[in-house]
Amino acid sequence: MASERSTPSRDRRRAELREFLRSRRARVSPGDVGLPAGGGRRRTPGLRREEVAVLAGVGVSWYTWLEQGRDIRVSAEVVDAIARALLLAPAERAHLYRLVGLTPPQVVAGPSVPAPPQVRRLLDAWSPRPGYIRDRHWYFTDINDAARAVFGYGEKDHNCLVSFFTNVRYRVLHRHWADTAPDVVAGFRADAARYPEDPEFDRIATELAVTSPEFAELWERHDVAEHASAVKAVDHPDVGTLVFDATLLPLPDLPGHHLILHNPHPGTDTGARLDRLMGTRSLVVTHPG
Repeated sequence: MASERSTPSRDRRRAELREFLRSRRARVSPGDVGLPAGGGRRRTPGLRREEVAVLAGVGVSWYTWLEQGRDIRVSAEVVDAIARALLLAPAERAHLYRLVGLTPPQVVAGPSVPAPPQVRRLLDAWSPRPGYIRDRHWYFTDINDAARAVFGYGEKDHNCLVSFFTNVRYRVLHRHWADTAPDVVAGFRADAARYPEDPEFDRIATELAVTSPEFAELWERHDVAEHASAVKAVDHPDVGTLVFDATLLPLPDLPGHHLILHNPHPGTDTGARLDRLMGTRSLVVTHPG
């Protein structure tokens, strides 16, 4: 039966599991986890298998089988216990989940915070192309000048979803607003489902449904969708049609936050029009009189 279950991919995963557990065990000393160092010299660095088993609350034989990569059933609770025993970082814990064939728990989204300096510099350097960062509730945390100029975002625009339905200028500029709206709402509902205990999603949706009949109707459909990219077309009054490829990039250091970057769509003159738009704005800012 074991040979029937064995596949090249499973064998590679078991080999990686063996080496990963051994390497993590070797880097943790007894003193790191509150155990006495013991007398004499250890044959191998780090913790012994039986010490990891005791710390994790599992049998020594069972842990040995796990480290040997045998075909045994592993629960999420046991993975967490071993991760604590080996002092694994969050990324290492997720890696261990995958190696034993389990889906890692969802990372808890942090509070809405401004981007760290290196991400902010990336956003600034992306100009004159539009870019912004939104948190898990779709609030803007950072936005560059190009995004404001192209999409018509003003000082009162704080939430990407709310602005889509309530910012009249954005709606007029967006060539395919009606076609895009269902996907926007479906994306917000999908994100809300990731955080079922978070009441802020319901608050945003409830308040927006009062002010926007279009949103209310789409929200009642209960559609869900996930999109990592899109094409946006804007009919700008100053420079004409601008077409962008929009790419949504998660920020691992800020769980729940995404960086959304817009690049001129190939085969269009969007780049030249964008340069003209932002160059004009720069002159206006430099010489306000």
